[in-house]
Amino acid sequence: MAGRKRNQRRMNGRVRGVRVVSGVGALMRSPRARRLGWRVTAVLLAAVALAGLARLLNQPITRVTVTGRLQHVSPLQVEQVVRAHLGHAGFVTVNLGAISQGLSALPWVASAAVQRSWPQGLTVQVVEQSAVARWNGTGLVNAAGVLFLRDAPAVPDAPVVPAGPAPAPVQQPVQLAGPDGSQQEVTARYLSMQAQLQGAGLRLTTLSLDARGAWKFTLADGVMVRLGREQVDQRFGRFMLAGARLVRARATGIAYVDMRYGNGFAVGWKGKARHAGASGKTLQLNG
Repeated sequence: MAGRKRNQRRMNGRVRGVRVVSGVGALMRSPRARRLGWRVTAVLLAAVALAGLARLLNQPITRVTVTGRLQHVSPLQVEQVVRAHLGHAGFVTVNLGAISQGLSALPWVASAAVQRSWPQGLTVQVVEQSAVARWNGTGLVNAAGVLFLRDAPAVPDAPVVPAGPAPAPVQQPVQLAGPDGSQQEVTARYLSMQAQLQGAGLRLTTLSLDARGAWKFTLADGVMVRLGREQVDQRFGRFMLAGARLVRARATGIAYVDMRYGNGFAVGWKGKARHAGASGKTLQLNG
């Protein structure tokens, strides 16, 4: 009896061992397992191939081509920024976004785009800022009113004056002024006013907004126009309707035009008293 039990245990052990081996073998021989194995192998081979291709393509950068009309940004500045962000990176691993951001941080750069140029180069396109006016004497603003440079040379973009007996005068940039943070408002008003004044044969050279919110501007012939704090657009429109004609006709004798009146404006003449009621030397005109 005891012998039968021992034999039975041996047989059970063998059967259990056969079942385990047979289960693993069946799994490995199944179509699903074979497909999974092929997929894993294909993925590994592809990864190895891509890594090899990346190493092959990741050649050192040896050429940088700069495009764009550069007047204030030098190629040397571009090269320095590229070198600083390039490091040990190659054609594939170079961080184009970091180089673009570094170039955009240069004072006169409005935008910069960087692209790879096969096989070992980069192409850099730089767009410079376009200054429309000075701001508070030293800064420069663009058409959007962005103060992109706080300390600029005396006359940016000054044309070369040809030699000769009567050289043409250099046109100075328009001077804008106002409290900190008001440059967009002042620039927008300047562009609107300048377009209308030029249509009337006049040109604005300065426009300022003081701390109290009062506006005034000066024309190229030296005439100052005071608009005050209220109804600025209406007062400027009234100047265009009536005051501009007087300035065109008698600009050499006019010191200022004061538009801070309900239905008219006052004119101050050069070399004479500038207060209303002073012997009739300041005129009140309806316009």
